[in-house]
Amino acid sequence: MSRRFKLRDIPSDSGEDAATASYVIDRRGFLKSSFNAAAGLVTLAAGGVAFAATLMGTSEVDGGDSAVRFWVPTGAEDSVWYGTQHLEPMSYSSFVNAAAQSPTGISGAQGVWSGMPVNVVYVPHEENKNSPPAEGKPRFQFMDGYTAEGKYIGSAYEMEEDESYSALSIHDNLIVIFSRCTHLCCIPGWQLVQNDYTNDTWLPGGTDSGGNKLFCICHSSRFDPTALEKNTNRNRSNGAEFEYFGIKRAGGPAPMGLPLIPYTLNGDVIEALPDYIDWYTYCD
Repeated sequence: MSRRFKLRDIPSDSGEDAATASYVIDRRGFLKSSFNAAAGLVTLAAGGVAFAATLMGTSEVDGGDSAVRFWVPTGAEDSVWYGTQHLEPMSYSSFVNAAAQSPTGISGAQGVWSGMPVNVVYVPHEENKNSPPAEGKPRFQFMDGYTAEGKYIGSAYEMEEDESYSALSIHDNLIVIFSRCTHLCCIPGWQLVQNDYTNDTWLPGGTDSGGNKLFCICHSSRFDPTALEKNTNRNRSNGAEFEYFGIKRAGGPAPMGLPLIPYTLNGDVIEALPDYIDWYTYCD
């Protein structure tokens, strides 16, 4: 039997009790009602409101939840370290504890935020950032971004240096990644390949070798969650181009990397922030 869960509602500014309205979805219903993997389109649900907007975790709409929650694919309960925590809010301490069991010091988990697929990755950046990138010493790498034609876009360092991007600045050794593949917007189709965070030695540079890759099982696109860059993509509906910060594409058919989602820690709970709206429109 598929698990069912209720997305917590966010109280409105008027003080209305949010518990009076809620949506209940199971894993099969989530895939059927929220996203069309083949067409890569956000579909309509919850009374004709765009599902992605309905679940963005903002006070303007009903049915959001700012907490990032673990997502355990059916059948993977015994193969991932978070297998008993399906749909529980992600705690920061759980990633720290999982990383402590890994020779690389990295941990990662598949999740869902307000109905949208994410991956959360912990990297011992603070411990290693003052040393040159070296094999076996994981850290986030701030890299330059270029278009497919070789035109320079910008540097991931802007996240740290430009105040307008402060919500995206790296903190607490953690990043949240929007996980709809830039190839065909596949969902969920994601694996943090088991050996990436246990047996492989970390390699710097974001190249398609070694471990530490986020892997789309649909068409084998690979992304390096430790290599951060600035990139561009287009809104699928109107063709409008936008810039974003994300992780680097390492291999496969995806044309560019995956966007980062800003987040904050509410005590020990990881909560994503809807500060940017462009980063998911390439699948609209």
